[in-house]
Amino acid sequence: MITVKNLSFTYKNGNTPALSDINLEISDGDFIGIIGESGAGKSTLTYTLNGIIPHHYDGDFYGAVTVNGMDTFENKPESLALHVGSVFQDIDSRMVASVVEDEILFGLENFSVPHNEIEKRISETLEAVGIADLRRRNISSLSGGQKQKVAIAAIIALKPDILVLDEPTGELDPQSSVQIFRLLKKLNEENGMTVIIVEQKIMLLCEYAKKLIVISNGSILYNGNVREVLRNIRELEKLGVNVPRTVTLCKRLEELKACGNEICISIDEAENLVRRITNG
Repeated sequence: MITVKNLSFTYKNGNTPALSDINLEISDGDFIGIIGESGAGKSTLTYTLNGIIPHHYDGDFYGAVTVNGMDTFENKPESLALHVGSVFQDIDSRMVASVVEDEILFGLENFSVPHNEIEKRISETLEAVGIADLRRRNISSLSGGQKQKVAIAAIIALKPDILVLDEPTGELDPQSSVQIFRLLKKLNEENGMTVIIVEQKIMLLCEYAKKLIVISNGSILYNGNVREVLRNIRELEKLGVNVPRTVTLCKRLEELKACGNEICISIDEAENLVRRITNG
């Protein structure tokens, strides 16, 4: 469980708050997507969930964030790491080893995972992320997308309760992006892992997330079920959020009185809606 109460944060030398009066509850087992315009405060919010803010970024911090009962102001990121696993955009600066398997091994040893479990965790995680063939590759020889997968694998191997990802598919091709989302869905549904993800590929995100949080100018504008949030399509478009084209289609059909206020997320759903209309 994550609870955020009256949270505001302004970076040192910042002119305006990056986050302003955020109140939020994320339940165990949630799959949350965070969207919003560039500079809205999405990444800043994720930094507050694992203690990077306020411990690694200076600024004015007000309010409280608790993760599994631990106050992030009082507990440093290393104390929270087994509760909250994080994957951020700046992959290269966070790599600590030169070889792929050593990158995953580092975290497992650092957090005292029993030695007889380590090999199994490394093998299973590499296979799950689809990079078993990279196990002994030098990280410096990998593409940006491959490094992204290594970073995800290193965190998943630790089996945290909560996984926070900031644009994890930014360097990945469409096929690899889907593979990562399918893995996240499996971890969420089968292992009960809470997933919180900032993502620009909104159509893909909406197919997998259970809830959406929309941030604008450091504040939460919408927070709820994916379909209900997407009903605010015109407001989202004004923010510069690229809603799925299937949603745009549904809204246009509704305006033409061709259908009710249905919201289609997947292409299959949109196809079925159009078939019902044209056959009706």
